[in-house]
Amino acid sequence: MGRYIFRLPDIGEGIAEAEIVAWHVKVGDTVEEDGRLADMMTDKATVEMESPVSGTVVEVAGEAGDVIAIGSPLVVIEIEGAGNEEGRAPAPKAEVVEARIEVETPDAGDVEKVVAGASTSSARAEVVAEPLPTPTPAQAEPVEARAPTPATKPAPHAKVLASPAVRQRARDLGIDLGEVRPAEDGRVRHSDLDAFLSYNASGGFQPAGMKGKDEQVRVIGLRRRIAENMAASKRNIPHFAYVEEYDVTALEETRAQLNAGRGDRPKLTMLPFLITAICKLLPKYPMLNAHYDDEAGVVTRYGSVHLGMAAQTPGGLMVPVIRDAQDRNLWQLAAEITRLANAARDGSAKSSELSGSTITLTSLGPMGGVATTPVINRPEVAIIGPNRIVERPMFVKGADGIERIEKRKLMNISMSCDHRVVDGWDAASFAQDLRKLIEAPALILAG
Repeated sequence: MGRYIFRLPDIGEGIAEAEIVAWHVKVGDTVEEDGRLADMMTDKATVEMESPVSGTVVEVAGEAGDVIAIGSPLVVIEIEGAGNEEGRAPAPKAEVVEARIEVETPDAGDVEKVVAGASTSSARAEVVAEPLPTPTPAQAEPVEARAPTPATKPAPHAKVLASPAVRQRARDLGIDLGEVRPAEDGRVRHSDLDAFLSYNASGGFQPAGMKGKDEQVRVIGLRRRIAENMAASKRNIPHFAYVEEYDVTALEETRAQLNAGRGDRPKLTMLPFLITAICKLLPKYPMLNAHYDDEAGVVTRYGSVHLGMAAQTPGGLMVPVIRDAQDRNLWQLAAEITRLANAARDGSAKSSELSGSTITLTSLGPMGGVATTPVINRPEVAIIGPNRIVERPMFVKGADGIERIEKRKLMNISMSCDHRVVDGWDAASFAQDLRKLIEAPALILAG
């Protein structure tokens, strides 16, 4: 019997380390050649590691959440024969799979939902025979699995049928698809994951009044990346917030009229109007559509608007990007949202659609609250957040100069800005100019 040491390979230019997101094996498991060993996350992708040999796993390095340096031993596999102590096998090629996102096209005021996964790839590492430190019990054993639903689950190592988007979501949530019972035709769908999560949220369904168990959840994978990015943004950027109220009664009437005659075109929500208005104003306020490199002390002001749309996913917050938003009309913007949704469903979205934004729009739809203080998407310098629409009585001056009380639709728009780059006067001036467009929608439609 011999031993192979599986070393973490070079999985990307400039990558020095990767985080263990999930183990697919534990000590004592038998693994086949090309079998899945672990999922590793870098700052750019989630990488699926495959075994270069068949054998028995005898040692693993770390547990989910641990960070491993490139070139460090990851898994030791006991094999038939003498192993490869006298030579090294050539490193195999990596197969890269494009990133996938899933967007649920919103209706008016609905919350935009995007399921996005980082780029994935599978790679093999070269192996040499040398010992690993003896793992602790925590390292040798996998993270405790969730209890399965009371149903017959697939046999061990049976192939689970599921789309790439469902597989990525399951990885992000830490769910073993083998523990999920499909509702129909043997294929696991998003609805099956939802049912599994509902059952396992508190260790199974419980009668009202019973307490759930306390649970400690490690912050790993995508959630850890989000935590690190948010912490860096708040630590490095002196945020200031500005909130203004807008009368959107006329805008909502215009939107309804356009939707009534839209034909085969996609239904317009509030967002295409707001995006168009923002794009019209940014040439006047170039410091808002910018990146700030605080290390180099350089502000890059962009001529094009690549608008990020913050969206909540089961795995956490992601920001897909509408490229060259300033060149699109209302219908084209609505169509782009639909295109992203279709690309998510068929797995054709590109990783470039998840990066490179110059300013971000964040919306919680009907849950938008009265006002928000969104965190800036670093290295951007501004983020804009429309809040929910409410109806309230207001004094409105008629053509005869007499004020009357009318029911109006009102919406607050919140902004957070980087005070190192954007002055309070600039933010307030932008908000007031935005009001002129929002409250007179004909100006938004004008070329």
